Amino acid sequence: MKIENGIQAVIGHLLSKQTTVNKKMMSRIKVLFERKKQNILNVYFTAGFPALNSTLTIMKSLQDAGVDMIELGMPYSDPLADGPVIQSSGTIALTNGMTIPKLFEQLKNFRNEIQLPVLLMGYMNPIIQYGFENFCRDATAVGVDGLILPDLPMFEFEKEFGALINKYKLDFVFLVTPETEEARVKKLDHLSSGFLYAVSASSTTGRDAALSNQEKYFNRLQSMGLKNPVLIGFGIRDKSSFSKACSYANGAIIGTAFIKALENATEQEIPSRIKNFINSLK
Repeated sequence: MKIENGIQAVIGHLLSKQTTVNKKMMSRIKVLFERKKQNILNVYFTAGFPALNSTLTIMKSLQDAGVDMIELGMPYSDPLADGPVIQSSGTIALTNGMTIPKLFEQLKNFRNEIQLPVLLMGYMNPIIQYGFENFCRDATAVGVDGLILPDLPMFEFEKEFGALINKYKLDFVFLVTPETEEARVKKLDHLSSGFLYAVSASSTTGRDAALSNQEKYFNRLQSMGLKNPVLIGFGIRDKSSFSKACSYANGAIIGTAFIKALENATEQEIPSRIKNFINSLK
């Protein structure tokens, strides 16, 4: 209770400063896509993995290695879109003691070092328990740029939650799949800000995806005149798949392969492992 009260006090102070800043500056995500149109590398990892206090070390190492954006996963016991590797990292992170309050505590000063756009990716259940408006407020206060919540339906976003997300000036990213009808793609694109997340195949993360088999899908997205940039995710794991994804979209998201690169890493090993992994993609 004392820790949470302390977090709220710090967040209240940060929020007053962050709100002023937000009024004066464009979204970091929008700035990124205006500055760099192609080969955007967004890297996902699970907060609290491989160790509880690895989060900031990994973020700093990713920035030093030259990635463009960070997608920070909030571990959850029932992650519907995640494959076994990311599920396992989430289980380890939860066992390590990672929670939403703990994550915000870790992030309260991260903007002193990290300039990259940062999104939080997670699921609605723990956020609802935390309080959705509290969550949005606290995410903005520490300097988070946007949210990816795969189990937030479009209808609920329009009816209730989108207003709170917009109130706290957070970008929100919807996902589309090869089966998403064109009218729905356009609607999700209209509601999204930052970018649109194009799932490479209708499966969970980490599955092998032959991107060339989805050429028709990617070409369809390119031809639709979408307002948002597009990043391709699921099955992007190496230089070849990253380059292929970038030929169809503005960039790609890598998660499972990166989590594998961090498995069993000590705090001292993390920077070199990340440098080697990111270099292997270039």
